[in-house]
Amino acid sequence: MTASSLIRGGALLLLAPFITIYYSLAILIAIFLFRLPEDKLQHYPRQWAKWFCRLAGVRVIIEGADKLQPQAGYIYCANHLSQFDIFSFQGYFPLSFRWLAKEELFKVPFLGRAMSNSGAISINRSHGREALKSLKQAAEHIKAGTSILIFPEGTRSTDGTLQPFKGGAMLLAITAGVPIVPIAFIGSYSVLPKGTFLTRPGTITIRIGDPVVVAGYSNKNKQDLAIIIHDKISALLGQEC
Repeated sequence: MTASSLIRGGALLLLAPFITIYYSLAILIAIFLFRLPEDKLQHYPRQWAKWFCRLAGVRVIIEGADKLQPQAGYIYCANHLSQFDIFSFQGYFPLSFRWLAKEELFKVPFLGRAMSNSGAISINRSHGREALKSLKQAAEHIKAGTSILIFPEGTRSTDGTLQPFKGGAMLLAITAGVPIVPIAFIGSYSVLPKGTFLTRPGTITIRIGDPVVVAGYSNKNKQDLAIIIHDKISALLGQEC
């Protein structure tokens, strides 16, 4: 890592909490003082994420956005290589979407309140009745036209390769009845691999696949759907070779 990369990475590490608090407070002020609606609030998380990318020296390229209909609801399923998957998608993806986030994040001061008020959807990741209830609630949001991004691997890849998919994301798509869009993140692993703290400058490509209709799938064959989406993302990643 070069000296300039070390300086960039260190600066971002120091500034990240302050940037997050600033934009979280900005959202709360916009809600309670200016009464901005949820769709107008999306400007703040977009700018928050762009600042992370700028400070890290990350360039973002979007490929395949013409495959999507701006007013349609989708579940975006993507590989997960780095925290910069989140920043690049939030900052530069051209269509409106919301985050599906574990409910523990909503308890974080400032961040949790800002997430809740800007439309993020809470999900219980345990097993049992509460998890099923939160899944149904998330599906209702999506049915109403809210697109979301999901990482069906469940966690970031430790070595940059595509991991097997869990069936929960597929079940959510089946329950909501909206198309799944395969998404490939390329280049984010080299920016910030799992287990590291200092970023490196680079280019992240977000490659968008064709929407996959989920009609005809059920809980019984959700894993078949998971394999199909996994293979489509693998193909999108393979285009880089």
